[in-house]
Amino acid sequence: MSLYTVQGRCKKGNAIAQFSVQPPLPLEKAFHFNTIDEAKEAPLAQQLFYLPFVKSVALENAEIKIERFNILEWEDVLTEVSEQLQNYLNDGGEIVTDQLAAKQVPVTVYAEQTPNPAVMKFVANKMLVEELQEFKSIDDTNDAPLAQALFHFPFVKEIFIDTNYISITKYEVAEWEAITMELREFIRTHLVDGKKVVSAPKKETQSVQEAPSIDRTPAEQKIVNILEEYIKPAVASDGGNIAFSQYDEDSKVVEVVLQGACSGCPSSTFTLKNGIENMLKEMMPGQVNSVSAING
Repeated sequence: MSLYTVQGRCKKGNAIAQFSVQPPLPLEKAFHFNTIDEAKEAPLAQQLFYLPFVKSVALENAEIKIERFNILEWEDVLTEVSEQLQNYLNDGGEIVTDQLAAKQVPVTVYAEQTPNPAVMKFVANKMLVEELQEFKSIDDTNDAPLAQALFHFPFVKEIFIDTNYISITKYEVAEWEAITMELREFIRTHLVDGKKVVSAPKKETQSVQEAPSIDRTPAEQKIVNILEEYIKPAVASDGGNIAFSQYDEDSKVVEVVLQGACSGCPSSTFTLKNGIENMLKEMMPGQVNSVSAING
């Protein structure tokens, strides 16, 4: 039996790291686990969940994808995790049980309302993308087959895709009661048929545009850390995202970008003033006067 080699890679700041495996794992299909209990028939994934920073695990034929919690950066542990995976596989560690390998794991998609009445969140039981994707029109979707197909519905205005969900913004010509089931089944069928969500790495026009981490001031980095740890998980559960844009040290104004369900949401002003702004003022006394936002 050939020895396995595992090579980890991750873009700076990305929550998901990819670990390429050679030779490929003997898996005929992919598996995705959000908790250690879900991974009870996947010993390899279970071992990874014992690491305190692991949020989810996806096992594929030639790659293992691991999503982290925001308690560290991948660059701090990427080499160590690669070595642990390589040692586990080369010591003959079990990847998945025969029972799990034989199971047909059904694809499920459910619809979830968001605070924004124009946006519905469609959640899948599998990983969709490695990085956030935002599409304002069909012109942005050359490398995103699912988003391109969804834009052919006349009531679809904008699309935002995160790890395991899609937030769809509609035009007022339709009511959710009339279109939710159709969209949910369309997305589920696309996934069941094995069609790709994205076919190439995201382009700048598709991606969440945050201010670059290079040369951030200490104050800017602290703002980013607060957004990552306290704000983003909450807005992600509502189908949206808030990205740091810039900080003016003279006026002490923080600018953020609202995306997905947050963009254009009637309650976003309340969220900014009573949530983000108050938190930043409390955690950075004397450094923040206000928070302004632009829709992504």
